[in-house]
Amino acid sequence: MKYYIIAGEASGDLHGSNLIKALKIQDPQCEIRCWGGNLMKQAGGTLAKHYKEMAFMGFWEVLINLRTISNNIAFCKKDIKKFSPDVLVFIDFSGFNLRIARWAKREGFRTNYYISPQIWASREGRIKDIKRDIDAMYVILPFEKEFYEKKHNFPVHFVGHPLLDAVGNRRPIAPEKFRKENHLKPKKPIIALLPGSRKQEVQKMLAVMLSTIKKFPEYEFVIAGAPSLEDSFYEPYLKNPNVGFVSNKTYDLLSISYAALVTSGTATLETAIFKVPQVVCYKANWLSYQIAKRIVTLDYISLVNLIMGKEVVKELIQNELTSKNLISELSKILQGPGRKAQFEAYFELEKKLGGKGASSTTATLIVDALA
Repeated sequence: MKYYIIAGEASGDLHGSNLIKALKIQDPQCEIRCWGGNLMKQAGGTLAKHYKEMAFMGFWEVLINLRTISNNIAFCKKDIKKFSPDVLVFIDFSGFNLRIARWAKREGFRTNYYISPQIWASREGRIKDIKRDIDAMYVILPFEKEFYEKKHNFPVHFVGHPLLDAVGNRRPIAPEKFRKENHLKPKKPIIALLPGSRKQEVQKMLAVMLSTIKKFPEYEFVIAGAPSLEDSFYEPYLKNPNVGFVSNKTYDLLSISYAALVTSGTATLETAIFKVPQVVCYKANWLSYQIAKRIVTLDYISLVNLIMGKEVVKELIQNELTSKNLISELSKILQGPGRKAQFEAYFELEKKLGGKGASSTTATLIVDALA
């Protein structure tokens, strides 16, 4: 069978790569063409477009890049027609993927969605598009099944969260070896900085994250470099001797970290799975934030709090994200009851995620439906 998979950012590349591996087990003779990144390519997919060419953050950034987005959509449609897949598999990246899905459905292609658009957070009216354009949906968050089936009468498959597989399948590295290879301090406890994967967000986040350094001289702050950005991009932030840097090794970094400052997104859940106490940070440009504030209907922005239905990790959003507030909240998770409370909640969170096997379960369902 022929599979065409579309992912648009680093997290989608990770989950897409594991799905490709699982598909190759279920269907050894398969052909896979994809939009994604290096991980999907390494897993055996033929890369049609790299996500580095597509990742735009926020409403304003999308607006000023409309021509590029339009060109990508046109190229994608042409490429799908040429490849003529048996099924299209969309991974998150809803703004782009739902447009392609509408076209693909009209063209007679089978459409599957793995990792649902977050319509439970905003623009819930898109359920009409999903019902019309998506043949099968595979959701990864426990509350999504109830949202789709009970609220909107749209059957979906809850497959568990693929991050459990991604974390569980990593090859551990000895802490001493990791520190030595990455020129980190041999004994200082580490506070990991996860500022995101797009230039705009990294620039906003690192400035305030690094403003806390002087208050915590007994710790080493280590920036997790994203695979989508060149190492040279981070050089201006590495002038302080108490700031380290690792490139594309976030899981290894989290495995030895004492605490973390994390930009809202998938990374908040990854940090929780590694049982690292964290403060969640989020700051967009003024216009993007004003628009988002008016359409997002959630009480929380981090996946950890959303899944738990309560505040487990502190979220510092927009104007609340100041050096003073960040220092205060970081202090609370370095010791005392605040740190203990996060640990306890993390174990409960992992139970809610449904166990390992999301990629293989999804691959089985996709292949069986084609039989």
